[in-house]
Parts: sequence; structure tokens; C-alpha cells
Amino acid sequence: MRIDKWLYQARFFKTRALAAKVIGKGVRINGVRTNKTHALLRPGDTVTFQQGEAGRVIRVRDLGERRGPASEAQMLYADMEAVTEE
Repeated sequence: MRIDKWLYQARFFKTRALAAKVIGKGVRINGVRTNKTHALLRPGDTVTFQQGEAGRVIRVRDLGERRGPASEAQMLYADMEAVTEE
């Protein structure tokens, strides 16, 4: 699944356009930097990105099929750690 779509479905961003903007600045998938919104994610991948002032490290558990309620979205990932930008 495309990373922009997954970040939107997992409710990290309110729109895919916001997700694409953050991806354009650079994210890491399994430690490899990318700025492409069409980069593919698979279950087990680790994604590192900026969300506001904080950095996020997320492990993808599932890809999901739709943007559902927050309780459903939380099942798509495991929050590895919350890091702050210095």
C-alpha cells in the first residue's frame, strides 16, 4: 500500500494531502529515506516521520482497507517510541 494512503488511513494526518506534504520533506521506511508518496509499505515495516514538533517511529502491523474510527486505526500500527526534535 502507498505510504500516503496508509498514513491517512491510520489517522496520523487528516488528509492525504497533509500526509503527502510530510512525505515530501522526507520519511524513513526501514531506515531508508524517501520523499515519494507512492513508496510501498508492508506489514512489519518501520516508518519514521515528523508529526508536528515530535518525531514518530511506527511499526506497521496491518494495511487496512478503509479510514475507519480511531479504535480501528490504532490496530494498524505499534508506536515504537516518541522522539522530540532538538
